[in-house]
Amino acid sequence: MGEALGIYVAAMGYPRGTERQRAPMWAEHALRVGWHAVAAVGDPGPGERENREAGRAAGPVPTGQLLGIAYGYRGARRQWWCEEVRGGLLARGIPPHEVDVLLGEYFELTELHVLPSAQGQGLGEAMLRRLLTGRPEQRVLLSTPEVAEEENRAWHLYRRLGFTDVLRQFSFAGDSRPFAVLGRDLPL
Repeated sequence: MGEALGIYVAAMGYPRGTERQRAPMWAEHALRVGWHAVAAVGDPGPGERENREAGRAAGPVPTGQLLGIAYGYRGARRQWWCEEVRGGLLARGIPPHEVDVLLGEYFELTELHVLPSAQGQGLGEAMLRRLLTGRPEQRVLLSTPEVAEEENRAWHLYRRLGFTDVLRQFSFAGDSRPFAVLGRDLPL
């Protein structure tokens, strides 16, 4: 878990030490109904190795290194994320019955992160596809930080795979940054 949390911290740009705060939450998530995780393991490729050997990054990456992590579980009422999103949708005037349908049968893509030095090689998409294959839920929902013009790899991936807006410019309790909640029907 320590290595996976290190990828999360690096990919999200959080300060070191954040992983200690998140570890208990990740451990609790693994006990939830429908929890499933996938990882990308291996060599980030010759281009990255050349950059590292030229001194543009720290040391060569050994084969077998954890490069990415993704997990999620069946979303449900009384889970923090679900209740936050529910409140946000209701506050925006979405009728309660529509909110109940949207949040009634979904897979919560809780985490999807790739080591920054291994990004841009299709690992995120491969993990996402594998994680969502065969899911029994009707849809998948996720949250991602808002970025100007949706101009980062995560946004490009989600849009390319057909994720649409559910809730935009939303602030979760405890994080002042605006997030977007995106979703799409399953299967991919």
